Amino acid sequence: MDVGFIGLGIMGAPMAGHLIAGGHTLHLKSRRSVPDHLVAAGGRACKSAAEVAERSDVVILMVPDTPDVELVLFGEDGVADGLRPGTVVVDMSSISPIATRDFAARIAGKGGTYVDAPVSGGEVGAKNAALSIMVGGSAEAVARVRPLLDLMGKTVTHVGETGAGQVAKVANQIIVALTIEAVAEGLLFASRAGADPAKVREAITGGLATSRILELHGERMIKRTFDPGFRIALHQKDLNLALEGARSLGLSLPGTALAQQLFAACVANGAGGSDHSALVRALEIMGNHKVAE
Repeated sequence: MDVGFIGLGIMGAPMAGHLIAGGHTLHLKSRRSVPDHLVAAGGRACKSAAEVAERSDVVILMVPDTPDVELVLFGEDGVADGLRPGTVVVDMSSISPIATRDFAARIAGKGGTYVDAPVSGGEVGAKNAALSIMVGGSAEAVARVRPLLDLMGKTVTHVGETGAGQVAKVANQIIVALTIEAVAEGLLFASRAGADPAKVREAITGGLATSRILELHGERMIKRTFDPGFRIALHQKDLNLALEGARSLGLSLPGTALAQQLFAACVANGAGGSDHSALVRALEIMGNHKVAE
């Protein structure tokens, strides 16, 4: 299949690499230059998103935010300018479900089909082709792109119609943020009370409190390894989507609001580019105590 891939950052580059390894022809575009290793593997660099669309049966997007998706799709020399009839646009970014439905309608007006397929699993999941992919779109369109998604993810779930994938991703980000906050509070309490947080983490991973976040991000908090797998600024963006959606639905999400404020405190203290496990730093500042040195 001729596949376009736009957005070759921490997540996008390894995802595109898996598609090349799977035998597909990749037409590539990124805000920065296309990584050399993808070109060496057979990827073809393009000058614009429109050129990507002109060459592709399926166009995949993996960019940071809603305005970025809109610009790539409908800006000057965007995907819409080069879209061939019948092309499937797959947005794997994490963006607004409401905007997603609008973008899908505009792509349909150009003769294309739209699938939203945001992911969870971070940089590790992208590199290991072990992402969880939440998919929204028609059954026909999803079936057409499913072989591509299977090359990038371990779990691919068709949640429902267009926008349903983004709704699932927002729900995922709520749960992840609140779990990171819970792990941070627990480890901070243990450390301040005089226990070894590494031993406490080891002890509770065998009980009901165990989770992937306790395993991975709890270790990051203890070892102080906050190089980004998923940046605080991006998670903050996702919680904005959650809170905006909650307001439109008449819902109260107090835990989400708290996590958002903690992320905001991290950003205010220069940690917006750190991994989202660095949320613990906001609690450490308030408690005047670090989980570990």
